[in-house]
Order: sequence, then C-alpha cells, then structure tokens
Amino acid sequence: MARTESGFTAVLADGEVVLVRPLRPQDTAAVLALHRGLDEHDRYLRFFGIPGNLDELSARIAAEPGPRHCAVGAFRQRDLVGVAHYEAGAEPTEAEVALTVDSRAQAHGVGTLLLEHLVSLARAHGIRRFTGEVLAENARMVRVFSDLGLPYRMTPGGPERQFVLDLAPGESYWTALAERERLADVASLESALRPRSVVVIGASRRSGSVGHAVLANLLDGGFPGKLFAVNPHATAISGVPCAPSVAELPECPDLAVVCVPAAAVPDAVEQCGKLGVRAVVVISAGLTGTELGERVVTAARTYGMRLVGPNCIGVANPGSRLNATFVPGAVPAGPVGVVSQSGGFAIALLESLRQLGIGLSSLVSTGDKYDVSGNDLLMWWQRDTGTGIAVLYLESFGNPRKFGRLARMLAREKPVLAIRTGDTEIARRAAASHTAAAATPAVTRDALYEQAGVIAVDTISELVETVAALSWQPLPAGNRVAVISNAGGAGVLAADACARHGLVLPDIGEETRAALRALLPDQASVRNPIDTTAAVDAALFGSCLDLLLADPAVDAVLAATVPTALGDPMAAVAQRVRACAKPVLAVRLGQLAHVEPLADEHGPATASYSDPADAAAALGHVARYARWRATPEGVAPELSDVDPARAVSLIRSYLAQGRRWLAPLEVVDVLGCFGIPLAETRYAEDEDAAATVFRELNRPLAMKADVEGLLHKSAAGGVVLDVGDETAARDVVRDWRRKFGAGWRGAVLQPMAARGRELLVGIHADETFGPLVVFGLGGTDTDLVADRTARLAPLTTADADRLLEGLRSSAKLFDGLDRDAVRDVVLRISRLAELLPEVAELDLNPLLSTGSGAVVLDARIRIEPRTGADPFLRRLRT
Repeated sequence: MARTESGFTAVLADGEVVLVRPLRPQDTAAVLALHRGLDEHDRYLRFFGIPGNLDELSARIAAEPGPRHCAVGAFRQRDLVGVAHYEAGAEPTEAEVALTVDSRAQAHGVGTLLLEHLVSLARAHGIRRFTGEVLAENARMVRVFSDLGLPYRMTPGGPERQFVLDLAPGESYWTALAERERLADVASLESALRPRSVVVIGASRRSGSVGHAVLANLLDGGFPGKLFAVNPHATAISGVPCAPSVAELPECPDLAVVCVPAAAVPDAVEQCGKLGVRAVVVISAGLTGTELGERVVTAARTYGMRLVGPNCIGVANPGSRLNATFVPGAVPAGPVGVVSQSGGFAIALLESLRQLGIGLSSLVSTGDKYDVSGNDLLMWWQRDTGTGIAVLYLESFGNPRKFGRLARMLAREKPVLAIRTGDTEIARRAAASHTAAAATPAVTRDALYEQAGVIAVDTISELVETVAALSWQPLPAGNRVAVISNAGGAGVLAADACARHGLVLPDIGEETRAALRALLPDQASVRNPIDTTAAVDAALFGSCLDLLLADPAVDAVLAATVPTALGDPMAAVAQRVRACAKPVLAVRLGQLAHVEPLADEHGPATASYSDPADAAAALGHVARYARWRATPEGVAPELSDVDPARAVSLIRSYLAQGRRWLAPLEVVDVLGCFGIPLAETRYAEDEDAAATVFRELNRPLAMKADVEGLLHKSAAGGVVLDVGDETAARDVVRDWRRKFGAGWRGAVLQPMAARGRELLVGIHADETFGPLVVFGLGGTDTDLVADRTARLAPLTTADADRLLEGLRSSAKLFDGLDRDAVRDVVLRISRLAELLPEVAELDLNPLLSTGSGAVVLDARIRIEPRTGADPFLRRLRT
C-alpha cells in the first residue's frame, strides 16, 4: 500500500493514480473550492437547488474525523477532485452519506473509489447503514450507489429518492470490488507492459553498461513504438535520438526505464512525473532504506505514475515486442507469465524455459517492490489471453489476504506456480537483506498457497519440470496412475516415486489385463506397474499404451523406457498422446537433460524426464492442482447464535481494563457470543466456593487451577480429574492455594465429560497475514504427535473440509465421531478470528469430539490492542 500524506494511493477506472485520504480542518479551503467550482447543473444535483452556506458546509465536512463523522477526499496530484462524507444521527449505527465529484473528474470512478474507502472507515467505527437522498434525475449518482455491490434500497416515485446502503459486505460486494480493481489495475499497467513509446534514462554508448543493454534489447526485440534515450553527452545512441534531460524530450513517452546512479534517480523520476510519464521502471539499486528511495515513492505518487522496482532487471512483454530488460539474449514469446523479486531467478528461469522451447507472455522483475507487485500481475494475467501459466518468485507479501483472493481467482482458470522461499532462519535473513523485505513464516505461507490453489515447489528444476508437464498435457481427472515400462527396474522406481507424491497405482481392469496378456510375452507383468519386458518394439509398446489410456480406472500414464536393439519404444508415444484426453508423461532413462520435450514432426507432444522421481513429482503437483480446481470453492456459511456486537464490546472493555490473557469466565463469555459449545463452567476462588459448586452440580468434577502466568496447567499439576465429593474439592483448592501462592486466582470446575477424541482448534494472528486457524490432535497428543494443519481466516466450507482432511491421521480420525460438529466449531472460530482482530492467540484444547457432538473443555484467549486493516480496499502498496 502506498501511503502518502496520511492517505493511500489508488487506481481509477482509466488507470490514473490518485491519493485518497481522510480530510481534516486544514482541508476546509480545498473542500470549499471544490463545491464553489461545481457548474450550475452539478450544483443543482448535489443540493437539490440553491446551496446553503458553503463555508459552513465545508468546515463541517473537513472537521476532525471521529466515530460519528468522517470525510475522505480524492486528490489528483494536489487538487481535490472528490469528497465523500458521513454524519451519524441519533441512531449510532446509522449515518447519512453525501458525495461530491468535480465535473472534470466524473465518469472515471472517483465516486465509487471514495465510497469504498468511506464504507471501510464507517464499518471500523460501528456504522452499519448509510442513508441519504438523491434526485431521481441524477442517474449517474444512482448508478454509483446501486452498482457498489452492497445491499441497496431506494424509495420508488417522486423526484427525491431516499436510499439505504447496508454496510455488511457479502461475497457480491467483494466480487464487484475485485472486478473494479482488476479493470483499473490492468488499465494502469498498460503503460508499463504495452507502451507505445519508451525512453531509457541513462542509456550509454558503452556496451558494458546496463543502460546500453536495455536499449539494445529494445532494439533487438523489434519494439514497434517510438524509442528515446536520455544522455547529456550524446545526440543519438545506436540510432535512437537522445536528449540531454527528460524535460527536453521531444514528446512524453508512456514508459521510462531509469538506469542512472542511485543519487540521480529521484530527480529523473520527478522529471518524468512533471512531463506526464505514466509508468517508470527503476533498474538502479541502492535506494531502499535511504531518503533517495522515499523521494522516488513520493514523486511516483504525486504525479500518479506506476513504479516497477527499484533494484530490478526490468520488464518484458514479448507479444508486444517489448524487452526493457538487461537479460542476456531474446525473450521468446509463449504462454508463461513470470513475476520475480529476484532478477537472478528470473534470468535462470528464462534460460531453462528457453532451452525447452517455452516462451513468456510477460516478465516483470519487481526488485524492492515499491509499487508493482505480484498482486498486480495476478490481475493482469487473468485478463491476458496470452498467459496460460503464471509463475511467482516472492520473498515477501505486502497484502497476503488480497494475494490469496487474487491467486485463487486466477488459479480457477490458469495454473499458478510459486517457489517457496524463507523456510529457514538463514534464508529469511538473506531474503530481508536482498530485497529489504521480511520473509514470511513457512507454515503461514504454505497455508496461503494451499488455499489459493498455488502449486508450490522448492527448486527451479522442480518448477521447470512442472511447467513442462502443464505446457503440453491436459489436467488429469484424478490421481490414479498407470506406470508402463520396458525395463522392470524403471517401473519399480516410478511406482515408488508415485506413492511418495500422493499418486495411486490402481488395479488395471481385467479386460485391459487380458488384452495386454494377448499382446505381450509370457514373462511380462500386466499388473500395475506394467513391465512389457525389453523384447517389445515401438509399435507393440504403443498398443499397450493405447489399452491403458482407454481403461476407466486410469487417470494418467507414466511411460518409462530405455532404447534396445529392437528400437526405441518412446517413438510410439508422441503421436499417441496428442489426441488423448488423459495426460501422459515420459521417462527416458539415460536422457542428458532433466526434462526436455518429447517431440515429433508436429513439435512437442509431452514432457520427457531423465528420472522417474522427477516425472512423478511433476505429475503429483498437477494432480493435486487438478483436484483443487475441480473441488467447489465453498461458501462463507450463515452461522446461527452469533452476536458479534456483544463480542466486540466485551473485547474492547477487556482491553480498556488492561487485559491480555482473559480470565476463564471472560473466555466463556467471548466464545458464547459465537455459539461455540462449551462444557458447563463454574469458578471458585476458595474452598467454600468449590464445595458449593460441587453441591450444585452433584457429580464428579474436573478441576483446573487458574494461576497467574500458568499456561500449561497439566504439566504443573494444575488439573485434577474425577473429584468425587465436597471434601475432595476443598482439599484440591487448599493444596493449590498452598502450592501456587501469590499467583493463585481461583479454580475452574466442570462436570466430568464423556469419553471421546481430544482435538485442538486455535487461532494464531500474524501481523502480516492476519489470523491463522489451526487444527490438530489435542490433549496430551498435542506435543507428542504434533499433527496439525492450518488455513488463513476467513474459511469457506471447502477450506474447513480441507483443514479437517489435512492431518496425517485424518483418514481414520473421525471414525465413529461427529465430524460435522467439529467442522461447525472450526467455522465459528474462523468467524471469531475474522470479526475480532484483537484476538492474538486462542486455544480450544481439548475440543472433545464424540459420536454425537463436540464440546470445548478448556480454552484460553490472549488479546492485543489491534485494528483489523481492510485487506481488500483498492490501494497501492508502499
């Protein structure tokens, strides 16, 4: 997010960048000028006739923002072009809203953008509805409110219409907002990825310089638009006209590529902004962490430019013959889109794909990522018909929740692959040093990738091998694989590798086996993996492959061969796989390259691997992705017995009292607001109170000590089960008071629960990623087995199912248990995490699951003063 003057920059529908920020008293004059500048028609539509006292209105609009009043303005450079504001009335959850946009800025999405930001601010202050009046003839304003995506009502008839906007955003609102952002973002990136003209600032005659290399690549790539260079010591470089400064260019280019020393970059970017350049790629390094970098960001935001870099290798769009990079050689056109924080990774990947004959649709090196990021490219690729596969190398996430939503939307249509980075502390330090960005914890990052359907790999080789599988073969319908080989050892290796990567070798149908027996020598094995023996030629091997592909029990085939004196069995594979709806991957033992195309006279047909393990790994990735894509997305469920208003009130009151770890009965109150099933819980501060509780419940009790700073009660002797009478209850409390001394607060008493499976459900709030919902084995198994899985909140029903299925023990875990009851608890905890950003940690341990339900036996919550940022607002990153 790009923050400037206490606000955020965002992109309008036409790609223009504006500043959006709350208004304050010092903005009164600008608000007054905006209203006085309205033409007669707009003044009539805004005020229903003659306006009142504009000075008084402007002062009221620009008053200091607070819970009952807020105004946001949109600034084009430094000019205020639109204002949206609300005023709460007698009902504190309802506010009247009004909107004013300069006539010269209308029809560009200014009003819609302002309303999105105002809705977010209002919701943070407990406002649940906007009301207002609009003239029926003000069709443009009516459309702004009705198209926002929020539940909307308007009175029928009459010239003046009252409307109500419900500020509880549902999926329709997020979808509409995402589509508006995508259209705007793509429009803003046109100048960076499809420019009509380019200037290289710092171009040089010296062949060893970066500026010279960029200009040479633009020329060699055949860029069809106008090219300029900036160098005060030349009039032309390689035939390209050269100006001594940006200000002296003969015309304003769409894209500027900056290749000057760090100290000169801010001036160059500022000159670009003053000239009207729409996009800048800063290849220069040495800016981040200095005042120079801050000046670059300020200039880009002040003049509304998109910014790639700094510290990057540039951008390329081979389909448009744009190669504004200093990569060696040409960037061939093809279906793979690449965004990378590491220039070295981008060059290595390009070289590997080039050797396979696979080209790129776009290449963006984000470097230190001041503005353009992976999120921008996810939106670009979704609308780019030339991109069929997306590849990401990310060392950090600026807005991971938005990334997850965008990646999920793209992955539903096109495969998205990412390299995992920062798994170790050394790697995290290296990532931060390399791009001045904090790497993310591996578990949280992997949860983000899994939910979004991103194919995550660990090495460049694994990435290239998976891209090769996706480039030439269809997705499988399932994970059932037939292995066929003319070398028994290769088949065994392939079968073992398939098992390691989640692939299943099914029993081949009897009809298929009979047909194979009729074709193959007696010593052949017709059980999966199929060993044809070495005594088969290409034609016979191909016939066997046909039989396997026709078998309904087979979703994909892995064919592993070695050439013999009878010929190369792989020669029959290429021609067969083209017309087949099932994927076939080849393994050619002895092949020099890790992966290469298996081609015929028509070109590549499938990928051929030198090692069965590599082929199985690639097929495993593809099969898991295909399963994710075929699984319905799920929905955010409607939950009964949820009282978010009371929960928010409770948390705020606890924070006001200085609470961090909530007391046991406070935990009960918060969980009760979300309908989470809890064992009956009582509290006793001394022996007499414990005896009274026992008499009232009149059954064996579980007693737990409530002691300052004691989190692991069982390990410290703070749990006693099956307390059978009043005397025993008194004795337990007496012993604990003596044992724990000044830390003693009281005892939690609950009726003994029925037997069942002890599970754990929890929340861990990450400052970057937001709340993570954790599920695993509970009770004493928690630390002994450490079988856990995680997903980022909020969870859909599909996310909850994958969470429950993600343990190593999941296959047998719910035998005889009420799985639906556990799923319901998980979804309610997700809703709690979403609505209460102040919850930093939460543990339900154990959550007891039985055949007829689930109940929480112990819980703890830690809170921190924290405001949940709206991750889906339209705004650019810092």
